[in-house]
Amino acid sequence: MNIEQLTQIPPLDEEAMAQARARQDQLTKPQGSLGRLEEISVQIAGITGNPRPKLQHKAIVTMAGDHGVVAQGVSAFPQEVTPQMVVNFLHGGAAINVLARHVGARVVVVDMGVAADMSSFDGLVIKKVGYGTHDFTQGPAMTREQAIQAILAGAEVVEDEIEQGLDILGTGEMGIGNTTPATAIAAVLTGKSPDEITGPGTGLDAEGIQRKIEAIKRGIAVNQPQADDALDVLSKVGGFEIAGLAGAMLAAARNRRPVVVDGFISTAAAMIALALAPDLRPYLIAAHRSQERGHDAMLEWLGLEPVLDLGLRLGEGTGAALAIGIADAACKLLDEMATFAEAAVAGKK
Repeated sequence: MNIEQLTQIPPLDEEAMAQARARQDQLTKPQGSLGRLEEISVQIAGITGNPRPKLQHKAIVTMAGDHGVVAQGVSAFPQEVTPQMVVNFLHGGAAINVLARHVGARVVVVDMGVAADMSSFDGLVIKKVGYGTHDFTQGPAMTREQAIQAILAGAEVVEDEIEQGLDILGTGEMGIGNTTPATAIAAVLTGKSPDEITGPGTGLDAEGIQRKIEAIKRGIAVNQPQADDALDVLSKVGGFEIAGLAGAMLAAARNRRPVVVDGFISTAAAMIALALAPDLRPYLIAAHRSQERGHDAMLEWLGLEPVLDLGLRLGEGTGAALAIGIADAACKLLDEMATFAEAAVAGKK
């Protein structure tokens, strides 16, 4: 597969959506009374082409990568935490594992670019493009070829999951320092100043946030990423896991599967993916509103309204797992509720 093929996204199935809406209007409730749940079920009907979709096989794909820009003091945690947390995911001990179990989803952990050899760990999907990106304050984070490689590798992960029956994709990530490239991507694509949208990430103090802002500004000044060229932006200030997630989203949509986008970093990946393929937008469900500063601007750029607002800022796919539970509930209501006729309940006068 190449980028051109990956970015060919089919339109939603209008007939399936019309049938889903018609059924919603006949269910034993006042029309529209289930609010966003009704909208989500109709959207998923259109995505899947099934007027009564079922989300049985759920997966959170959590991609990990390291970032050279951590050398600029942009994270409150050391880089060693990335591989340590990957092992925690594999052992089922992280927040994403708990929430995935809660909603009946599998967690697929992918090494896209961890700065350590992870080849000996069972259950880890190895798609490593490099041992972390370069420090983008000194030059491009990666080559354009590496950006394409990472996108296609992310797509391969989802294609493999689809072969196993995947019905809905949730995105997640792990990478110390990765709010910095995510913010840089957001700044370039939205046109907003890093001063406006840079937050504390893992818990930086005011001085740390200022270092992060300066690093992002330097990265943009040094590399001059072109906002109208998503691959240019990604290669110059992005990350391997961000690229992988963009590819994962495109592959899911290309195969008519809904994509539940997690928080700040996943949203940056969605921005890259949408810039590559504008037809992706109706396949995306924004899981939640991150507490990370700048997320609102990113969601607005994407044209998405988040499902949840819980003050989350962890990543990993935690918000996506919870929103997959909501999407599942929405589809079950559409499929399993009785209509007025079936229940012999009098309809509206």
